[in-house]
Amino acid sequence: MKIAVSGKGGVGKTLVAGVLAEFLVRRGFRVLAIDADPAPNLALTLGIPLDESIEIVPISENKELIESKTKTDFEGVYRLSFTVDDIIEKFAVKSPYGVNLLVMGTVRSAGQGCTCPANAVIRALLRHLLVARDEAVVMDMEAGVEHMGRGTASHVDTMLIVADPGMKALETAKRIYRLANDAGLKRIFLVGNKVTSAKGEQTIKEFAARNPIPLLGLIPFDDMLLNADMLGETPLRHADDSKSLAAIHRLGEKLIEEATS
Repeated sequence: MKIAVSGKGGVGKTLVAGVLAEFLVRRGFRVLAIDADPAPNLALTLGIPLDESIEIVPISENKELIESKTKTDFEGVYRLSFTVDDIIEKFAVKSPYGVNLLVMGTVRSAGQGCTCPANAVIRALLRHLLVARDEAVVMDMEAGVEHMGRGTASHVDTMLIVADPGMKALETAKRIYRLANDAGLKRIFLVGNKVTSAKGEQTIKEFAARNPIPLLGLIPFDDMLLNADMLGETPLRHADDSKSLAAIHRLGEKLIEEATS
């Protein structure tokens, strides 16, 4: 399974990605989690201590690595063909919950001061991770819709679009769905998060039916996770007590059924 988790900023996509990754480990999968957000914090969700997580240099910002893969003897010319399989072994970080984490950083567009060698390495690495390797991959995408325009989510077989009941989040979800559908992704699901009331549940269900976007499931709001965040704790410590995490585990079971059917 190669799963991308997307959505508007603040809807909880990193929580969904991290909990799903740990759940797949519980179910016997080898799992690689990819943090492709320009403000990465998946490490904390996966239980990697803060002092360790802040030392992780995103692949896109690792100048020494980028040069070793792309540099030539000619100024302004870089290699387009290089191996990337060694990057996982050297730079993936093992979380306490058995998930291997690779902090990717983001692929910037030319108008954002992009360094083309870094883009080349990131794109080649993503393709390798999503096509050539056989472990389960869960990718926490950057917020919004820009990643779809850059093709960062290419080659995933499942996309989850996380949205809360707010209209801004739902409209962003609709745009992501259209772009993902146009890109040829076959399994695209809406995940409703931070549901606090029957009204919120109804809003998400009616939105999914109206557009239409397949609704994978709903995740109730849980104060326990908010408290854990304020204390700097991983939500995975509360896996046996949290109604939100239990709901994400049910989503994981559905995804396994989808993948094996």
